[in-house]
Amino acid sequence: MGFKCGIVGLPNVGKSTLFNALTNSSKAQTANFPFCTIDPNVGIVPVIDNRLDKLAEISKSKKKIYTTISFVDIAGLVRGASKGEGLGNKFLSHIREVDAIVHMIRCFDSEDIQNVNKDINPIRDLEIIETEMRLADLESIQKRLDKKNKKNLSEESLKILEMALNIINNEQNIEVLINEFSSKQLSLTGLLTVKPKLYVCNIDEESAGKGNTYTKTFIDKFGEKNTIIISADIENQINQLDEKERKNYLSIINQDDNGLNILIKKGYNLLQLETFFTSGPEESRAWTVNKNSKAPAAAGKIHSDFEKGFIRAETVSYSEFIENNGWLNSKTNGKMRLEGKDYIVKDGDVLNFRFNT
Repeated sequence: MGFKCGIVGLPNVGKSTLFNALTNSSKAQTANFPFCTIDPNVGIVPVIDNRLDKLAEISKSKKKIYTTISFVDIAGLVRGASKGEGLGNKFLSHIREVDAIVHMIRCFDSEDIQNVNKDINPIRDLEIIETEMRLADLESIQKRLDKKNKKNLSEESLKILEMALNIINNEQNIEVLINEFSSKQLSLTGLLTVKPKLYVCNIDEESAGKGNTYTKTFIDKFGEKNTIIISADIENQINQLDEKERKNYLSIINQDDNGLNILIKKGYNLLQLETFFTSGPEESRAWTVNKNSKAPAAAGKIHSDFEKGFIRAETVSYSEFIENNGWLNSKTNGKMRLEGKDYIVKDGDVLNFRFNT
């Protein structure tokens, strides 16, 4: 499994349309009224990687298995969600279960599609969602810091929650907390505001490839690093095309890649993930690990017994595996290395683990 992204935003900003485009399905119901989505839709999407295609070809693998990403289409939130408005408490609980949040933001005008606010204002809309998440966290923290619950907290959790409480009460930037603790430490708290975030600006077809005044205003404030400009409608159209037609269409609208690939690349960077491979005649497969993972942890992604009984990892870089046409020549030409428990796995490594049973 790669990672799990929750798509959130106000009602009628295009979340379900984007979900359908990303998962290439019509699984998520789309309609022009608020709260069309109540229960979250979940779609698991293979992360297409051309490197795996080449490995499978060289190894003459019977099976080829991509790593995956899960998208969760979470119902539209509204002002007052933290107090239960618009089924808000239920929707907020769904966000706690994801690794990263994809903020879907409306950046288009339309007389045909209802808007819960009087005008289009991407920055205000994002602030509404983030305010509700902060209020939900505030309530959760206060409950956990209550005398009868406080004694069950670890010293580390107590420190994080007390610091988070102070930040929220004083309207400080949550980045202070994110910079102080590791992502693993923060994820254990279940706080919504510390989850990594990507911003998806949903534009109209006419703005494709260039953006518009709404996206410019948004990027001026939040930057380009974690912002993606997508037309959910165009993404749906692209999915109906074959590969050649898709490339031509993207070229016409001045877009280098489709929205799914852009989102995955930014998501991997945001969560500091990378890919290693296993490859042989039976199967070639991609696996997702955290950056700077040591070899035993990577082995554990395949099976917990591999991590427990880890001896060493036969290791070849992707480029050398391709240049030497597989395992045999890589070994013969001295390109295969035997790495131990302290080896830090690199993106693209082709690995074969040796372990005790």
